[in-house]
Amino acid sequence: MMELIPLLMFLVVCGALMLGYPVAFTLGGTALLAAGLGIVGGVFDAELLRAFPDRLYGIMQNGTLMAVPLFVLMGVMLERARIAEELLVNLARVFSGIPAGIAVSVVVVGALLAASTGIVGATVVTMGLMSLPTMLKRGYSPKLATGTICATGTLGQIIPPSIALVLLGDTLSNAYQQAQLSQGIFNPKPVSVGDLFMGAIIPGLLLVAAYILYLLFIARREPAQTQRPDDDIETLQILKSLFPPIALMLLVLGSIITGAATPTEAAAVGALGAGILAWGRGALNWQRASEVGQSTLQVTAMVFAILIGASLFSLVFRGFGGEEVVTHFFNSLPGGVIGATLLVMLVIFLLGFILDFIEITFVVVPIVGPVLLAMGLDPIWLGVMIALNLQTSFLTPPFGFALFYLRGVAPVEVSTGAIYRGVVPFIAIQLLMMCLLAVWPSLATWLPGFVAS
Repeated sequence: MMELIPLLMFLVVCGALMLGYPVAFTLGGTALLAAGLGIVGGVFDAELLRAFPDRLYGIMQNGTLMAVPLFVLMGVMLERARIAEELLVNLARVFSGIPAGIAVSVVVVGALLAASTGIVGATVVTMGLMSLPTMLKRGYSPKLATGTICATGTLGQIIPPSIALVLLGDTLSNAYQQAQLSQGIFNPKPVSVGDLFMGAIIPGLLLVAAYILYLLFIARREPAQTQRPDDDIETLQILKSLFPPIALMLLVLGSIITGAATPTEAAAVGALGAGILAWGRGALNWQRASEVGQSTLQVTAMVFAILIGASLFSLVFRGFGGEEVVTHFFNSLPGGVIGATLLVMLVIFLLGFILDFIEITFVVVPIVGPVLLAMGLDPIWLGVMIALNLQTSFLTPPFGFALFYLRGVAPVEVSTGAIYRGVVPFIAIQLLMMCLLAVWPSLATWLPGFVAS
C-alpha cells in the first residue's frame, strides 16, 4: 500500500493544478498533507522534514540560479524598451525582397527574444501584438501567420541562453550526481548549465533553419509574398538598429561557450547591456525602469516559489520511497532504457498540456532524471530532448499553452481553427527534429565534447 502513496501524491498535484490552484502552494500543500497523514499512520519518518531548511539554504546558495532574474531582466528590458519591436521592423525591411520576408524576420527576432527570456507566454504575446496585424495586412493567410508566431514563441525552450535551459541544466546536474552516487561513483563527473547551452545550440539552429525553409517553400508554392515598404531605409540605419542587440546576444552566449564567463556572469553582462541599449536609445526612464523591475520581480518570485514547493514535494516523495518505486517500475518495462525513455517523454509531453516548463523541471525531472541517467543516458542529450519535447507539447492542439496565449491577442476574425491548423506543420518539424536527435545523439553531445577537449 505504501508504494501507492507517491503515485497518489503526483495525481493529487495534477488534479489540483487542473482546477486552477497555484502551483507553489499545490506542491507544498500536497507534500505537507501526505507527510502529516504518513506520520499519523506511522509510515513516514517526521525527522526527514528537518532536512527541508537545509534544502532552502542550498537554493539560496546556488549561484547558477542567480542567472534567472538576470536573464529575465535582460528579456523584459529589450521588450519594454521596444528594442525587439524595432529589430523586427528593420529585419522585415531587410528580408522584404524575398518570399515570406516578414515571416522569416518573425522567426529570427522571435528566436532572439525567446532566447533572452525563455517564457513562452511573454514571447508569443509580444510577437502576436507586434507582427500578426502586419502579416495579415500584407496578405498572409491567418493559418501561416499564427502558426509562425506560435512556433517561434516556443523557441525559448531550446535556444540558449534562456531561463528554461538554466533551470533544466541545474536540475539535471543534481540528478546526474545522484545517478553516479547510486552507482558507487563517489567522485562524480559534473555537468553544467553551460554544457546544456552548448548541447542545445546545434539542435536549436537546425530548428530555426527548418522553420525558415518551410516558410520559403510555402511562399514559393502558395505565393504570400511581402511587399517592399514604400519608405526605403539606409543600410547604415539598418546596421545601427540590428547590430547592438544581436551583438549583445552573441556576447552573452559566446562568453559562456568559450568559458570566459559562467552563465550567471554572462546573464549579468546581458542585463547590463540591455539597460545600456535602452538608455542609449532614450527608451529608459524611471517609470519604465520601475515597470521592468516589477515584471522581473514577479517572474523571479514565481520561479523560486515553485522551486521551494517542488523541493518540499520531492523530499516527501522520496520519504515515501517514491524513488525506489520509479526505479523498479522503469527497470521492469519492456525495452529497457529505450522503453523507459519513451514512456518518460510521453508523460512529459502530456504534462506539458497542464503544467509549465518550470513545474515540470522542478517536479518531474528530479523524479525520473536520476533513474534514466543511472540507466546510461547522456545528461546533455536528455536535457535537449526534454526541451524539444516540451516545446512540441506547448504547440500541440487543443491544449498547447502557446495556442491559448496567441488566441488571447489575435483579432476576432482569426479563428481558433486557423491557429490549430497553422501549427501542424511546425509540430511535424519538431517531431522530425526529435527523431534526428534520437538517431544521432551527437547533434547534442558533439559540441560540448569538442569545447571540453
